[in-house]
This record gives sequence, C-alpha cells and structure tokens, in this order.
Amino acid sequence: MKIAYFDCFSGVSGDMIVGALLDAGLDLQDLEAELLKLGLEGYSVSAERVGRGAITGTKFLVETDETGHGRTVGEIMQILGDSALDDDVRSSVRSVISEIAQVESRIHGTSADELHLHETSGLDSIIDIVASIVGLKMLGVEAVFASKIHVGTGFVECAHGTLPVPAPATLALLKGIPVYSRGIESELATPTGAALLRVLAQDFGPVPEMKVEAVGYGAGTRELEMPNVLRIVIGDISSATYETDEVVLIEVNIDDMNPEFFGHVSDLLWTRGALDVFLTPVFMKKNRPGTVLTVVAPQEHVDEIVSTIFSETTTFGVRMTKVERRKLTRELFCVETRFGKIGVKLGRTDGRVVTLAPEYEDCREAALRCGVPLADVYDEVRAVARETVRADGDTEGDAQNSDRWTGRSE
Repeated sequence: MKIAYFDCFSGVSGDMIVGALLDAGLDLQDLEAELLKLGLEGYSVSAERVGRGAITGTKFLVETDETGHGRTVGEIMQILGDSALDDDVRSSVRSVISEIAQVESRIHGTSADELHLHETSGLDSIIDIVASIVGLKMLGVEAVFASKIHVGTGFVECAHGTLPVPAPATLALLKGIPVYSRGIESELATPTGAALLRVLAQDFGPVPEMKVEAVGYGAGTRELEMPNVLRIVIGDISSATYETDEVVLIEVNIDDMNPEFFGHVSDLLWTRGALDVFLTPVFMKKNRPGTVLTVVAPQEHVDEIVSTIFSETTTFGVRMTKVERRKLTRELFCVETRFGKIGVKLGRTDGRVVTLAPEYEDCREAALRCGVPLADVYDEVRAVARETVRADGDTEGDAQNSDRWTGRSE
C-alpha cells in the first residue's frame, strides 16, 4: 500500500502541502487539468524552485483577481456541488471545509451555514485544499500519516485583528493532535493546513515502516531560523494488514515488598482490566534485587489500575508510556478431540491463518481428567485444529461451523 508521511518540523499550510506533492513528482499540468473541474475562473497556478535555508523545495503559487473575499460555507459547498470533481474528492473537500466552519462558528458564535470564512474562503485557499486532495489521489497515495506539528509562537494579523499563535481556529482544529513549539516567532501551522491533516491523516507520530519511493519539500513563504519547508515521504508499506490499537504500558520498580504479594497484586490487576501483567527480576540501586511490575492496559482502565498499584504495592510512582500494538485478527473456537472439547485461539491476517494455539486451561483440565501428559493433549488439539482449518479452505471465517469458545483472551 502506498502511503504519504508529512514531516511537519516547520509547520504545515495548504500551499506547502501542494508544493511538497509537486516536489515529490506530481505533474503541475496534470494538476491544472484537474483543477479546471472546479469550474472557477479568475486564477492561475504556478510553481517554482526556491531555497529555504539549507533546503531547496517547491513553492506553489496561486494568483487571483480577487481584491477581497468572504464566501459563506454554503457558497463554497455550492461551488463543489456544481463542479465536475470526482465524488471522493468532493467528499474530502467538503469534510475539510466543514471542519473549518465548525470551529469558526463556535469561536465567533455564528451559524456555520451563514459564516463568512474570510481567509479560508478565498480562491487561493479553495485551490490549495482541492489541489492537496487531488494531488494525493493522482500520486496513488492510499493512506496519509503525519508527524507532530510544529505550531510556532507569537502573534498573527488577520481579518479579526491581532491573534495569538496558534490562531484560535488552528488550535481548535488541532484538538487531539500532538503539537509542540520551539519558540520560533511565526505562524507555522495555518487553519487550512491543520484542517487538511485533521481530515486526511490516520495517525500522528514517527515515520511508519516503509520502503521510500519519493521525497519532496514544499516551501513556505517566509525565511525562518530553520528551513521553512514541509517534507513529504512517499513509500510502500507491507501489504499485510493487522489490527492496531493504542494501549498504555505501566511499569514500577519494587525492591521492598514481600514477594508473596505479587501473585495477589497480579490477580487484582487482571480483574481491573489489564491486558497483560508480568514480572521481571532486576538489580536496583545498591545492588538490591528487585522486581519490575509491568502492566499493559487500555486507556479507559489506566486510572483504576494505577490506583490498584498504589494501594497494593510499596511503590511511590509509576511510569506510563502510550504504545501502538499490531495484532493478528483473532478467532476463538472449539475442536472435538478424544479428550473432549478444547478451545483454540487462531490468528490470521488478510484471511490467511498465521498461528493457532490451544487454550492452556482447557488442555490442562483434559490432561488431569484423562490421566495423560499435557503435551499429548496439546499435540492432538493442534492436529485437529489444523485439519479443521484446511477443511474450511483457510479463508476468512474458518471454523465458523465449530462451536464457539468464550474463554479469556488478551
């Protein structure tokens, strides 16, 4: 799958996104032909190579005949409705405009439909938004990711007067998105850029694993203490698809607690919603032997788990880190063996079975009941489960004809 990663070390704006796409290989003439589908007149687009600090990039320029602008959201939506743009492009553009309209209407206490968007309603901004979305599609990008966004600091002059950086609309659009500032006195992230990434980006963080195919730099207007460019990295990621989620890794070091208590604490943490609990022996300060208690938990259970750790152990603090998990799609089912019905956990990706594991407690119970070695039960369960999968054709939905098993699974 082809993805695009925007490295926003110097912020983000609509024209910087388009410039980065052009720098990465998007053809300007092809882009112009797509923009004609908007059915608008009174503008022209161009691109030029410019230097920003130590980096050379592409500056995307939109020149218009407008001397002032203040289209309402309804007027912009009418332009989109009358256009010949592809349906998926129109849908994405509408989402970007709607995001901007919602935050602006809340800030100014005005109905979104009647709101005049001022800076973001001009022809140049409309072209920036459409060109960004069309450009990604033309380059075959299937998913967008981005870094944390550098927002800058200071003040900016706009139609509403002097406003702090990030501007209120920009900051509202960045809600839930990781941002930072290195003290550069300039508006680095604009409402248009923030809205585009809010709608298009699936995640914000480090560069995903990929095979890099193209790199581009979209130049901003001003010269700054750092290169004022937006970097795009386009590449291929593995075709295998996995389930993903974000969990919290909670760790504490303990060297002054009765070790008999760890079993009790672990059992409590499981009941509080932990996805995993494990203990690691370590040597701590003054070479004292200790134990690292590690808990993996979903965000919604973190408070209860931390409270349990404080009340049930001797620690004075915990370390917490948000981490991403990649998971196989899991199915739980039963197989019929000579030792009785045994639960099996099966993992697959893209419909292909990758692994299967007999349920330990079921196997142990069967081994004790039948008076046979546990390994014998495991071997038979694996063999029967593999035959069941082969008989079902190893496609999505394998084992659906088997009895479902509802044991615990992380």
